[in-house]
Amino acid sequence: MSDLEQAIDLGATLRALRRAADLSQRELAARSGVPQATIARIESGRSTGPNFRTIERLVAAAAGRFTITGQPAGLGDALGEVGAGGGLPAVPQEGLRDVAGRHCPAHLDAREVREPKDWPGAWWAHWSSLGGGYRTQLPAVTYRLDRDRRDRDRHRDWVRREHRVRRHLHPVLPATSWRFVAELPDGTLVGELHAHEPGDGSFEVDPSPDGCQIVVDGLRVAPAYRLLGIGRALVAALTAEMARHDVQSARAVAAGEGARFLWLCGFEVESWSAAVMRFERPVSGGRPRRW
Repeated sequence: MSDLEQAIDLGATLRALRRAADLSQRELAARSGVPQATIARIESGRSTGPNFRTIERLVAAAAGRFTITGQPAGLGDALGEVGAGGGLPAVPQEGLRDVAGRHCPAHLDAREVREPKDWPGAWWAHWSSLGGGYRTQLPAVTYRLDRDRRDRDRHRDWVRREHRVRRHLHPVLPATSWRFVAELPDGTLVGELHAHEPGDGSFEVDPSPDGCQIVVDGLRVAPAYRLLGIGRALVAALTAEMARHDVQSARAVAAGEGARFLWLCGFEVESWSAAVMRFERPVSGGRPRRW
């Protein structure tokens, strides 16, 4: 076997190309004209050396391109850069196999199944909490066939990794106003936190014993990006800024899930005396309603 053959895992490269192009084996076969059985043999390592023309058709159909280098440097350099540049990312579940020892579908997101709760597609999965008598054969791995949901999950994972939190300073805002924003690399706003120092005239509270405190006016995260840790990152940025300015305490008025979230972030309930009040203008000729 030559050095080039040792440097390239052809099956892993083809699976990575299919994942990057979001193609199943059947779809790649239809695009390339190469039989699906041939693709399966290449990916499983059972092929006895496919010819160059076959590989060229498969790579082209998966929107990849060849890069010829003087020294083979591995998977991405040998068989593929997708798009204008950058290495070809490997398939995350490359090491997973089903009960028959086969690779998982490269274009889907697979995960290992160890207990019923890891297999959410099963209608009986919640029975695992009963401790008991239902037994069935669990699959070794599972994955979603719903591509729309899978793409949403991948985008949410990307947002979790790529969002950045910073304090937003603007000449229009007063010096006592604190605003923190969570942004994506393209500048898209996905969350923000507003706070202010007492004494700016917008909201008066009883000062803390040492006179150093901040009032949280509001915290919002875009609905599509909730439960990704963005809210916690905003609160963490606030507390870091408090430490930098030697501010000892922060206050907020919250209810329901907002109160629970702040409690999980380290806030404590200071008072239960707040009242929920409402005012409605009376209907013409009617009596005003009061609560």
